[in-house]
Amino acid sequence: MISLADLQRRIAQGDLSADGAIAQSREAIATHENKIGAFVCHDPQIGAAKAGPLRGIAVGIKDIMDTADFPTEMGSVIYKGFRSRGDAAVVMALKAAGASIIGKTTTTAFASSDPTATLNPRNTAHTPGGSSAGSAAAVGAGMIPLALGTQTGGSVIRPASFCGCAAIKPSYRLLPTVGVKCYSWTLDTVGLFAAGVRDLAHGLAAMTGRNELLPQATVPTPRIGVVTQDFAGAPEAAGAEALRIAAKAAERAGASVRTLAMPEIIAVAWRAHPDVQEFEAHQALAWEYRENYDAMAPNLRGRLDESKGIKPAVYDEAMRITAAARAALTKIFEEVDVLLALSAPGGAPKGLGSTGDPRYNRLWTLMGTPCVNVPAYVADDGLPVGVQIIARYGDDAKALAAARFVEEALARG
Repeated sequence: MISLADLQRRIAQGDLSADGAIAQSREAIATHENKIGAFVCHDPQIGAAKAGPLRGIAVGIKDIMDTADFPTEMGSVIYKGFRSRGDAAVVMALKAAGASIIGKTTTTAFASSDPTATLNPRNTAHTPGGSSAGSAAAVGAGMIPLALGTQTGGSVIRPASFCGCAAIKPSYRLLPTVGVKCYSWTLDTVGLFAAGVRDLAHGLAAMTGRNELLPQATVPTPRIGVVTQDFAGAPEAAGAEALRIAAKAAERAGASVRTLAMPEIIAVAWRAHPDVQEFEAHQALAWEYRENYDAMAPNLRGRLDESKGIKPAVYDEAMRITAAARAALTKIFEEVDVLLALSAPGGAPKGLGSTGDPRYNRLWTLMGTPCVNVPAYVADDGLPVGVQIIARYGDDAKALAAARFVEEALARG
């Protein structure tokens, strides 16, 4: 994979030009794209943008985010060839930081569950996950150093786990969703994919202007609470092994590591997530569902068919439960600095019939907390499995620092 932080360092030292860094991505795309299919479209002539911390960094944009320079088709024939007149706020943040938008990455239709044709770069017989399939695959294949995705259930952390790259779903609304196709305004969160945790920190800091997110000279030793989410069902063997390996590595590196029992309200909130998501989806996708029903992707259409009877009272109760669970989670963070949990049940499922199960992700999306995927284990079939580091809402710097601690502990073995 291409390290964003390494490119920045080399450009700053004069060892590599910004145009040369962009050329590396162009060449990697030319080498891998025909096999992986991570992009809807890309510009092979793109050059370095104006000055900024991300000058020389080629970025892929999930194709539900408006871009003036490329179509925004949202994975749906309904929007075939559609062009917005301007860029989404996060795209403008990248441009303001000097990044070069090299293309649009594949997405499931409206960031739901209908699989794309993108292949997993670690094992092309398997899915890269979804809905941010192309962004995870493009970074995982070493085509680009940075890509944007979104998460409503598990669409950043899970594909990152499947494709073996780092990713962050920041605190809810740290990155604006203006100009991003909405599925659920309570849940939709823009996230980043990169080669490693340091790269995520540099990318997110540049986009937000928050220097506190940048890696510090020393990495604090965190207090870690391991959360198994038993209410979400048992993981596969590879998932359980990833969590075990990460916890042991962190402990060997000096961290305080203990398993935490979650209060019952947390499990209740996990079960309430679909009521929030689908009630809002019916309003966010009302025009597509009512006026273009036959053109909608089948899985999404079926999901909306099944959920169209959700009453406002059910939604209101789900939101009440969410507020109570967030309060309970805040108290848990008085005992530990971060949580360590599964990023996915196991490795990426075989074939392209499914984008994988988000059952270990959706709680944290509902809670609005920052989550960072760290690759932890590679199974015999070559498929990686990650773990996620979760911090209190607003503590994105702490999440990144603890994730870096775990990443370095895993590297030491």
